[in-house]
Amino acid sequence: MGGIDLAIIWAVIIGFGVIMYVLMDGFDLGLGILFPFAPDEAARDVMMNSVAPVWDGNETWLVLGGAGLLGAFPLVYSVFLPALYIGVFLLLAGLIFRGVAFEFRFKSRANRHWWNRAFCWGSAVAAFAQGAVVGAYIQGFAVEDFVYVGGPLDWLTPFSVLTGFGLMAGYALLGATWLIMKSEGHVQAWAYRITPTLLALVLAVFLIISLWTPFVNPDVWERWFGHIQLIWLFPVLALGCAVLIYQAVRSRREGLPFVATVGLYIFTYLGLVVSKWPVIVPPNYTIWDASSAPESQLFLLIGVLFVIPIVLTYTAWTYWVFRGKVKVGEGYH
Repeated sequence: MGGIDLAIIWAVIIGFGVIMYVLMDGFDLGLGILFPFAPDEAARDVMMNSVAPVWDGNETWLVLGGAGLLGAFPLVYSVFLPALYIGVFLLLAGLIFRGVAFEFRFKSRANRHWWNRAFCWGSAVAAFAQGAVVGAYIQGFAVEDFVYVGGPLDWLTPFSVLTGFGLMAGYALLGATWLIMKSEGHVQAWAYRITPTLLALVLAVFLIISLWTPFVNPDVWERWFGHIQLIWLFPVLALGCAVLIYQAVRSRREGLPFVATVGLYIFTYLGLVVSKWPVIVPPNYTIWDASSAPESQLFLLIGVLFVIPIVLTYTAWTYWVFRGKVKVGEGYH
């Protein structure tokens, strides 16, 4: 198509799908991570009920992003799957355990404690795997002639372990602020109480990763410190969101902590994007190197541009229908 760069359009679509998945599936993964620390079983019921109507729809974005990558940027699949096979397996296994726990926990009385564990560990493993994959992406991959030549565990390094635990903490923060918005009484009081601690943990990990990243990937150092750019706007805005979270919790605001946490994620994500752009398979392959044929991208684009508005519409409708507080003793059974 003359004058239209389909690779950029697809990069924007997939980038949008990724951040939508992180935000919308992140808070229910975060609730799973927080599950063992809940004050009582009634609080766990509220936590699960708050996401039961929406959790499976949230994962639509994971499917959309994965299918889009395969069709629009096949090089990403040919490198990422062999490089991250174990990490992706852990991610999917965690999501499976988490999903099964949703359906069985309320039906089982004698074995409910096992389903609590399945929900917790499934969420924790899925979150850790996602964070470790991000760390591996920042580090880059051993690629020669468009083929991955590294080992199956090259992705698992001290840096990727840190990013894995960092995303777990970030999801827990997202889950706590979601619970502030959706609960009341002693459940909400508990969520208010743990949010500042989680925020401090997230900021500490963020600082360590920020200081470590330039040594892991020199290109990021050059991008950030080579000369003054607007790129510094994103971490400043992210820190502004962190301050807003703290102030909103202190003043007992209900919706603002979650909104500010979403902002923290968005600005951090944009900072990562501009740090790597236009590289999609680090360290060397750009979105144009990884692209499929323009005809293939155009064919898929027509379908995706039809599907995305539908997904956005039913997602918004679902959240609207299930708006409001989740009370103890009410909800999904």
